[in-house]
Amino acid sequence: MGGLSFSDRAARSAWRIFPKRALSGAIGWSGGWSLPGPLRAVALTRFARIYGIDPSEAEKPIAEYDGFDDFFTRRLRAGARPIDDAPGRVVSSADGKVVESGLVEAGKLLQAKGVLFSLEELLGDAEAAARLEGGAFLITYLSPKDYHRVHSPVAGRVVGWRHIPGVLFPVNARSVNREPRLFVGNERFVTFIEGDAGFTAVVMVAAVGVGHVTASYDDEVATHRGEFVRAGVSHRRYDEPRPIGRGDELGIFHLGSTTIVVCEPGRVTLDPFEPGSAIKMGVGIGRFSTGARKV
Repeated sequence: MGGLSFSDRAARSAWRIFPKRALSGAIGWSGGWSLPGPLRAVALTRFARIYGIDPSEAEKPIAEYDGFDDFFTRRLRAGARPIDDAPGRVVSSADGKVVESGLVEAGKLLQAKGVLFSLEELLGDAEAAARLEGGAFLITYLSPKDYHRVHSPVAGRVVGWRHIPGVLFPVNARSVNREPRLFVGNERFVTFIEGDAGFTAVVMVAAVGVGHVTASYDDEVATHRGEFVRAGVSHRRYDEPRPIGRGDELGIFHLGSTTIVVCEPGRVTLDPFEPGSAIKMGVGIGRFSTGARKV
């Protein structure tokens, strides 16, 4: 971190004192406004052009979206993201760019060159972190142009979730390099899945501008609601786990940020990825074995 430029050090200091949650709340609130009919297509088309969004992939014509959040959290038309259904494949949970990938070593994941962070802190769950020690991970950054629904990389059962409040730093390439505790300091929502690929954690990391996160498999989860804000760290373990298919929707970023997928060791081998590689939801990213965990 000592090699940061003056501008990066200044930006880091500024963001550390800036009221990030207030800004995010304001962005989320304004994003939820319904736009007047005559302005809707013009405003959303301009928004799409500015951020490089391809409206032709959307489920509906752009004029049928009520406002910015409605368009930002758009579903895609059928077939826009084919799911790799080859036996034993693990798929990408989101559109975006690869930040880092590798193996959890000594309880740490690589955030950027020379910068590590704690799996236990990321998940807020020591037992889950112990099960995933040594496993493969993939970090994907979602920019404003990307599709912002997050999907399951594997088939199985959602056994529970954990919400960890935190700050809301930006999660772009420069922030990743200048904030050593970025992924364990920002707000996180973690989904835990058991299935043929073993135990998998899918982490949605919030950032400045993210109004909130919702879970597609549980209507009670919306991280901006009062009960979540007041509760601090909250979690749920389902008495009856909820079935999930490979590529099925898990949750929605109401604006955007980052996903981190961590897989059980000895069960999943991920394909090699270079940082900065573009990736699409549903493409194959690795392979799992159905055998017992290797010790």
